[in-house]
Amino acid sequence: MKILVAYDGSHCANAALEELKRAGLDTTAEVLVMTLADVFVPQPIDDEVENTLPYVPEGIKRAHERAQHKLAQAEALAKRASEQIKSAFPDWHVRHEAQADSPAWALIRTADHWKPDLIVMGAQGHSVFGGRLILGSISQRVLYEARCSVRIARTSQKEADKPIRLLIAVDNSSDSSAAVDAVCRRHWPKGSEAGLLAVVDTVLAITPNSSEPSATKWIEVADEENWDQVRQIFEPSAEKLRHAGLHTEVLIRRGNPADQILEEANTWGADCIFVGAKGTRGIDRLLLGSVSSAVSARAHCSVEVVRPSNRTA
Repeated sequence: MKILVAYDGSHCANAALEELKRAGLDTTAEVLVMTLADVFVPQPIDDEVENTLPYVPEGIKRAHERAQHKLAQAEALAKRASEQIKSAFPDWHVRHEAQADSPAWALIRTADHWKPDLIVMGAQGHSVFGGRLILGSISQRVLYEARCSVRIARTSQKEADKPIRLLIAVDNSSDSSAAVDAVCRRHWPKGSEAGLLAVVDTVLAITPNSSEPSATKWIEVADEENWDQVRQIFEPSAEKLRHAGLHTEVLIRRGNPADQILEEANTWGADCIFVGAKGTRGIDRLLLGSVSSAVSARAHCSVEVVRPSNRTA
């Protein structure tokens, strides 16, 4: 598994490092820790160039010094974070990198090139002392633009080896199925639980008829007497999770999806919410445009927005 960890030295970023222990991740992984200094680093002025110039303004020299100092700070932060991760996961291959660049775009560009399976970020923080709210800018942009899964990590009060409660939002879409598969591939402490949460409105997509591959079938779910049929739709996913060692039940709620997911997570005491990047109605109902972004911003626990793998095996 390839994991890109965005780190900025903030309290939330440190919490995200600690929370890795409760993410069910493999005992072996390739990890890149990135810290971004949101500064412009001018081209260096070497001695030969400086000697050919009649005069180098002190302001330019100070700009070079400040930028290099910020980059050095970023490098130190990235190194510290990589050492912390290596201490917690000795079998992981961990390296670190610092860049002077716009944080969101640098992370997206790196992810496009390196193709991680997962990006891990704190819920909020700063861009090397820049004072920016990450979820309001950087994390939100990465959530929208990244081509892989993104985990917004928040502090947990539980110990790493204690049972974990996972709430998985499902709607019978390929992306929600990917969220179930992502949970099944992880390694969870004994006694951990999963809740498959389906939030219904008036209709729900079911598996298309094999004789009509282009047709999507829908069932009426406005009335509770039809909810047993909904449970049956998600029972195969629940069974997969049980085979993965998780005590699993199918939960059905009615209402606004984001509100219901957040309410259930709070009531049920979820440690993490898994949600697909988009839902059954494709571009007309982008989950990330409404549900996933709302859940990521407002949840009190960690949230993982899952996209199908962008790498071939």
